[in-house]
Amino acid sequence: MRLKTPREKRILYFKTTLRWFLYYFIIFASFVIMTSGTLLKPVLLVPVALLIAVNNDIMASAYTGAFCGLLIDIACGRLLGFNAVLLTVFCVASTLVFELYLRKKFINCMFIISVFSFLQCWLDYKFFYEIWGYDGVERIFRSVTLKVWLYTVISTVILFIVFKIINNLLMPKEHLTIEEVIRTS
Repeated sequence: MRLKTPREKRILYFKTTLRWFLYYFIIFASFVIMTSGTLLKPVLLVPVALLIAVNNDIMASAYTGAFCGLLIDIACGRLLGFNAVLLTVFCVASTLVFELYLRKKFINCMFIISVFSFLQCWLDYKFFYEIWGYDGVERIFRSVTLKVWLYTVISTVILFIVFKIINNLLMPKEHLTIEEVIRTS
């Protein structure tokens, strides 16, 4: 590994700070969008948390997942901590899956986000509607839950592009010396 000069370290710290500032700006903008408007709107914080988790380590993704989950609980009026636990598990799992098995491509991100957002919507329906055994509650799943899931998956396309731009510009890059390249190849 090549030693970094103090100038490179300052640039790295600045880019990392700016990247995380933009991440949390997007989180708060998504929270504002979720809390305004009509009944049927996407749960934007699920793809935001998962897209942050794809490009970061386990601890950062766990903290981001817990924070976004708490914001979902506040926005949707759910039991505080329900979505925080779910999103923490989903973010850690997606970080591990992308570190070990998958490449950071659009189709892989869409698949993982689609699966995890469906699980979040399905568990929300199970624990807050179906468990009480009301008559005709399955209509809520068809008319509300599936539409919210579909809106969330569609909004992931725009969010993926935004996060791709941020990560291309501000993600630190590994520098290898010629000796390290020769030894590794």
